[in-house]
Amino acid sequence: MTEQLEICKKCFERLGIEAKVVRAEDCLICSGLLFRIEEIAKSILKKLKDYEFKTFSVGCRLEGSIKALEGYLFEKFGIDEKKSVKQQFNRELTFCLEKYGLKKSKNPEVAIIYNFERQDFDISIHPIFIYGRYIKRVRGISQTRWPCSCKNGCTECNFTGRRYISVEEIIAEPCIKIFKAKDAVLHGAGREDVDARMLGNGRPFVLEVVEPKKRYVDLKEVEEAINSSTNKVKVKNLKFVDSKAVEFIKNARFNKVYRAKVLFDEDVESKLKNAIEKLKGVIAQRTPKRVEHRRVDLVRKRRVYDIKILFLKKNIAVLEIRAESGLYIKELVSGDDGRTKPSLSDIIGTNARVEKLDVIKVEGGLEEALNT
Repeated sequence: MTEQLEICKKCFERLGIEAKVVRAEDCLICSGLLFRIEEIAKSILKKLKDYEFKTFSVGCRLEGSIKALEGYLFEKFGIDEKKSVKQQFNRELTFCLEKYGLKKSKNPEVAIIYNFERQDFDISIHPIFIYGRYIKRVRGISQTRWPCSCKNGCTECNFTGRRYISVEEIIAEPCIKIFKAKDAVLHGAGREDVDARMLGNGRPFVLEVVEPKKRYVDLKEVEEAINSSTNKVKVKNLKFVDSKAVEFIKNARFNKVYRAKVLFDEDVESKLKNAIEKLKGVIAQRTPKRVEHRRVDLVRKRRVYDIKILFLKKNIAVLEIRAESGLYIKELVSGDDGRTKPSLSDIIGTNARVEKLDVIKVEGGLEEALNT
């Protein structure tokens, strides 16, 4: 086997086994690719000429005959896997790209994967992540894109293809233009209902900017572009973050303060104060009927920390409720046909419903983690 093995000079020196040294392009292992590093690097840079980036990583994929042959040689001759053509190719291509002023990184802006079998490469443009808070000033806006079930437009969606305009679209569209990106995806710290406003200090979010061609952008310009595009949604405190921020936002449990206008079937002026005192504490809440089509049906226990009466006249009240993340306020008031226990309706002894709901504060946020 070794006498018939035909490999190039670089593979011969790398492996240190008896073999026939042939022209680079005739090498059974690298097919001459180790002699074309500069050419490959220039091809990569040409493909990336429209993208801003400073950091990169290089990987190499071995498949088929090359992988099988190396595996056989390593086992037969006890060769260290660090001498793989994959390792050498990665080292040489990395060194070559660094000569062009780029920097190798474990968290790169661009990842390059070379496929030996295809003798071609794939490029992955890593997203940009922007943290901030948004304020939704009006009702009738969803948090994320909400496409209509129709395919070609219908009267129900006014031939727009979407049920509602979304906070995601309002924030994403200026960012896509500024970063020359393929798309942008909003990751929110929870969500408010379509018919609820998000006021006060705003809801924490991370915007994932997909395949950006521009990276080094002043976020003040981004903030101004978003805020000048509409008066319905505003953003603030924008900061560049890494991908871990998405996980933080998705998993964090931020307490919230709500303002709810509540209507009762009868006059409750004389008994509302005592009723809300009994509502403070742990609430057992089965997944509400209105969201059971998209959420697991189970009983969650959440806490009401405080309730204040801001306005009260006969059968109308405005309440300020501070509660644990994940508590459904509308069902806390209505009871949702017994699925939420206790509820304000049950305690006060008459039907109650939320007519208007605002989130007026989201406690905590990534700002605290960034400042530590």
